[in-house]
Amino acid sequence: MTIDIEIFQILLKMPESLKKEILHYAQHLLEKHSKTESAQEPLDQGRGHGSWAGQIVMSDDFDLPLEDLNEYM
Repeated sequence: MTIDIEIFQILLKMPESLKKEILHYAQHLLEKHSKTESAQEPLDQGRGHGSWAGQIVMSDDFDLPLEDLNEYM
């Protein structure tokens, strides 16, 4: 017996009020599932490690103390 048939047989035995609750819960699950799938879309392949190589340049005196802070040293 497939899961679809089993679910259908159980639904046939339920009162109308429970069927409505099942419908609302099933709709909630579908919305939740569609949101998680859209959030897991693959990222653009161009954004891997090293994609910014050569784009950022540091000055040669980066490690030297700043003149503005001389009075605190």
